[in-house]
Amino acid sequence: MTAAIVKNARWLHLGAGAFHRAHQAWYLHLLQHQAASLPTSPRWSLSLANIRNSATQHTLQQLARQQGRYTLEVISPEGETRWHRLAVIDRVILWDAGLASLVAEGAHPQTKVISFTVTEGGYFLRDDGRLDETHPAVASDLAGQGETQTLYGALVKILRARREANAGAVTLLSCDNLRHNGDVLRRGLLAFIAASGDEALGEWVASHTTSPNNMVDRITPVPDAGLPERLAAQGIADDKVPLTCEAFTQWVMEDRFIAGRPPLEQVGVEFVDDVTPWEEVKIRVLNASHSGIAWAGGLLGKASIDQSLLPTVTRWLSDYVRDDLAPTLAAPGIDLDAYCASTLHRFSNPGVRDSVQRVSSDSIAKLHEFIVPTLKARYAQGVVPRAALMLPALLFCFMQREQRGELAFAYQDRARASVDFLAVYRDASPVRAFAAQPALFGSLCQQPTLAADLQQAVDRVEAWLAGGEGAAA
Repeated sequence: MTAAIVKNARWLHLGAGAFHRAHQAWYLHLLQHQAASLPTSPRWSLSLANIRNSATQHTLQQLARQQGRYTLEVISPEGETRWHRLAVIDRVILWDAGLASLVAEGAHPQTKVISFTVTEGGYFLRDDGRLDETHPAVASDLAGQGETQTLYGALVKILRARREANAGAVTLLSCDNLRHNGDVLRRGLLAFIAASGDEALGEWVASHTTSPNNMVDRITPVPDAGLPERLAAQGIADDKVPLTCEAFTQWVMEDRFIAGRPPLEQVGVEFVDDVTPWEEVKIRVLNASHSGIAWAGGLLGKASIDQSLLPTVTRWLSDYVRDDLAPTLAAPGIDLDAYCASTLHRFSNPGVRDSVQRVSSDSIAKLHEFIVPTLKARYAQGVVPRAALMLPALLFCFMQREQRGELAFAYQDRARASVDFLAVYRDASPVRAFAAQPALFGSLCQQPTLAADLQQAVDRVEAWLAGGEGAAA
């Protein structure tokens, strides 16, 4: 299926976080810039909203005051910096009771794509990849209690209104770091609708929406305190919501847009029949490594990812890719060693100081999604994944410090209630209790030697910590 190019339409995004404004909005900005010089080019307008009345509501309010305009600071690992003024957001939709304004925008006939960034934990998945209908937030939305808390609840409101208004088909585009993110979203949404008892809506969604899988990549940290001063030096003093990101950016998508799409291939987006090879390499190399570095940095009291990428950490990650990931990952045409080296080079960028606090958030879902698949595959091959086990070992020690109140920041995790860490670290054998947590390891908990193998990795991490920062493992 190749989607039709639509000239004038609306794109609605849910989630006003930094990543969307540095990635998806960036590509739409490039298209807008292109259209300015080519009047016949398609013109897509972008609307931005939040699902919940969260901390990012302040960002939306400021964006509204700035008519959707903001500055993107782009920094390469070599230190080259460029500043771009983006005016791609046409409509800023502020949160209101019942999501009335958001529902109206989503149900507008000209809205052809609804995308979202809600992080890995925002899909409320069980180990088998199915929707966890017992999660308090999901259960609350299913029961219609209070304000909407989940992506599914928001989408159901939008799609129900869209169906009633006969507004036509729409593409639902997950831009989060999940394998087969489109398939995951579709399965979870249809399960949510089925649990709500709205059979007619389920049938309509099945026939009037598509959910392409896609892979997104661009490091976008929380801006550092020096950004306003750097902008002022460029004559920019009126932007209260600027962003910093790395120069590298990538977007690979399956071309399954039911209501048409903008010509994103003209600005560097790759359209493919199957995104699996790209997403597997990105998730299991970049995302897994990013998390491992954050856990190491938290243990060392570091504030940023580049400061946490010490020689021992670099070696552990290189060993992980070479010894355990490569034998389990079919990635034809992709040099995994080179990709790993490039990834670590990007992480070392001192100009893009991604915080350890941000990257370490939602670690429960990240371990389960990014790292456990490699562990499972190696055990299935009859091999103990000693290199890969260093990553959950780092998380074990990281969460142990968190339980003791010894981290330099407040740890945040949407799935926190799924693991009783207090009980884990009070257990006579904390590593064994940690390895027995389904929310962390899923079915791998049944692997007979997991606890003993993980204990050896934890011993290596503890020896490294005892030896001092940067000591050899």
